[in-house]
Amino acid sequence: MQENKVLPQPHLLSWVQETSGQPVSRCYQCYKCTGGCPVASFMDILPHQIVRCLHLGLEDELLKSKSIWLCASCHTCKARCPNGIDIASINDVLKAKVISRGLVPASSTIATFHREFLASVEKYGRAHELGLVMAYKWKTRDYWKDLSLGVKMFRKGKFRLWPDRIQNKEQLRSIFKRARGEA
Repeated sequence: MQENKVLPQPHLLSWVQETSGQPVSRCYQCYKCTGGCPVASFMDILPHQIVRCLHLGLEDELLKSKSIWLCASCHTCKARCPNGIDIASINDVLKAKVISRGLVPASSTIATFHREFLASVEKYGRAHELGLVMAYKWKTRDYWKDLSLGVKMFRKGKFRLWPDRIQNKEQLRSIFKRARGEA
């Protein structure tokens, strides 16, 4: 009986380095990124292992991973890395690849939040928290779970009714078009 083996993608490392701007090939697996990561205990592939998977060309494993969606983008990995590798930036390009390929994200609720966050930034130039939360709740159909917290935040002025808008929307549009490969 023949096994179905996933073949490594040798171009993955160079693509991620070019797209994310991160010097991934400089990693020598010191594990400092993982040691400082506040969400590592929830990940299926640890931060240093994400980099190792890139070196090995294990694209399928990375794109199916929950870890790329769980990353808090706190940049502790970059602060601790002797080579300044920002794994949050690597995760961002891997998330974009999952979305562009139409793959099912390993954590659909986090992916939904990610998409709604980007849509809010694209529309207003920054996140409009109230609109973001409402859109997220609508998409996930989880309307009531955090209602009491939402009311408290609204009362404390943490949710603005109307979004702030930026001045140069054309520049913002061009950034999003370039990110999608449209320009």
